[in-house]
Amino acid sequence: MENKSKKNVYAFIDSQNLNLGTSLDIKKRGKVVYKGWKLDMKKFYKYLSHKFRVTRAFLFVGYIPQNKRMYDSFKHFGYELVFKPTVIDSEGKAKGNIDAEIVLYASCLRLNEYDEAVFVSGDGDFYCLYEFLQKKKKLKNIIIPNKYSESSLLNKFGKYKIFLYREKSKLERK
Repeated sequence: MENKSKKNVYAFIDSQNLNLGTSLDIKKRGKVVYKGWKLDMKKFYKYLSHKFRVTRAFLFVGYIPQNKRMYDSFKHFGYELVFKPTVIDSEGKAKGNIDAEIVLYASCLRLNEYDEAVFVSGDGDFYCLYEFLQKKKKLKNIIIPNKYSESSLLNKFGKYKIFLYREKSKLERK
């Protein structure tokens, strides 16, 4: 019988949700209730590895050719990048909605490779994925960038939730 002492823990990271959830100021009734900050992606990778014992971290991102140097840095830190082609919206901004890719990787393409999964997103679109993995006893944690970016659909998953803004002092890029 195989002795499996070390668990495979995979992280599935919604890069857009992570970036916007940490960096943007959030206002309520004209008052800033959350002050954005710059996340150090190298420190974040180490944080995932040490705190959650993540063995592979998949960073899902819309591909923009001009960002090649940044992508190379992420790879150097240890992330495995999963790209999606982008489209330009009506305001001229690049959009690369990667929700479907995260669901596909976590529920199908990589499901049999990992014992537990950590997700980085406050997006409620992953509700059915979290339910599925909870039933399979593979849901470890949901890391939410800030309490204001969390979907109310995630209320059901309280015991899995971690709020990243509480780690700002350790993870902020100086």
